[in-house]
Amino acid sequence: MSKIILIGANHKTAPVELREKLSFSDEETIAALEFLKQDKDIKEGLVFSTCNRTEVVYIPETGEQVDKIIKLIAQLKQIDISEFKSALYVYREDDAIRHLFRVASSLDSMVVGEPQILGQIKQAYRVAVENNASSVLLNRLMHKSFSIAKKVRKETGIGDNAVSISYAAIELANKIFSDLSQKSVMLLGAGEMAELAVEHLISHKVKQILVANRTFKNAVDLAGKFNGQAVQFEERVDALKDVDIIISSTGATDYVMTRDQVKPVMKKRHHQTLFFIDIAVPRDIDPDINTISNAYVYDIDDLKNIVESNIEQRGKETVKAERYVEEAVVKFRQWLEGLSIVPTIKALNDKMSSIVDVECKKTLSHLRHLSQEDIKAIKRMTRAIASRTIHDPIVFLRNTGDHRDDSLYLNTTRQLFNLDIPGEE
Repeated sequence: MSKIILIGANHKTAPVELREKLSFSDEETIAALEFLKQDKDIKEGLVFSTCNRTEVVYIPETGEQVDKIIKLIAQLKQIDISEFKSALYVYREDDAIRHLFRVASSLDSMVVGEPQILGQIKQAYRVAVENNASSVLLNRLMHKSFSIAKKVRKETGIGDNAVSISYAAIELANKIFSDLSQKSVMLLGAGEMAELAVEHLISHKVKQILVANRTFKNAVDLAGKFNGQAVQFEERVDALKDVDIIISSTGATDYVMTRDQVKPVMKKRHHQTLFFIDIAVPRDIDPDINTISNAYVYDIDDLKNIVESNIEQRGKETVKAERYVEEAVVKFRQWLEGLSIVPTIKALNDKMSSIVDVECKKTLSHLRHLSQEDIKAIKRMTRAIASRTIHDPIVFLRNTGDHRDDSLYLNTTRQLFNLDIPGEE
């Protein structure tokens, strides 16, 4: 039976510095797939790499080939094996299937329930298919991972509630404005929190994103990632007349936006709503801005309250999601067993047919006085006896049960009938 093996490192096993070193570019992914495709010891393969994980899923032809995959990673990334081997996990069979289903369902993510992961996995699969590295088994496995992820998202509330400060900020903005696609946003600061916020803003298709940062180059770099616009930090107050939402996450020790700066701008805005989200510690936004008509300030404590209640709710939904994953693993295992049953039954049929044909031919060679009709009748009878003889064993093999080890019965059948099955070790 074909094995499924998954080797990888993620945010739980490797620090960000190591994850960066192990991250595959598009070109490196294609090079890895080409290696897997050309290697006679590997049937199928897929490479999946994001900022939080790098994983290789493959079906070996012989053995497990774990060391070979580790060497491949080392060669492609120009990194010594000793630097990353301790951060690797190796999953086999059901553990590999379960892990992949959990990753696709965002149960293994840094932020459980985040929606981006499924799209990233679909893209990795698309690349594997385009490069002819994936075949029957991985195709089925990947499609099942997509369907279980869809079921988890649809039938549990795992993705309903924000569990990161940046995500909570955007969800809050979305509730207040109901449609962010017509709104402009200014980010004050270009660090990690701002970058996370950008990802969520893009998913809500906001009209425009401005980035203001004390180091202008960092603002340009972040804006360049999503086709936004960088502005000088000194222009931040003037830019208020053109935006609806300000998300601030600088490292400043004093307020970077005060009541006295905001109040005059409201006239230029014709008093349209201005919404400040302050996710900095210490705070960036003067809370007195709340006293200005149509200006609203939410700080990190407001958002933490949202996040904490959501984490508790999401935990309950995770239990349900894990159950769905476990059910999917069982069903996939049954399908895999079925793949082994089919060639065993075919080999059994072929063996019996071969025996019958040989013995029938030998016997008929001594009965030359028989008519063609008699010969056909004898052939029909001997084939019917063979068919009836193996009928019950075949029914038993096909009747797979949830609580029996089908591989044991398949192996026994092969030994009893001395079956030679192509592709089996």
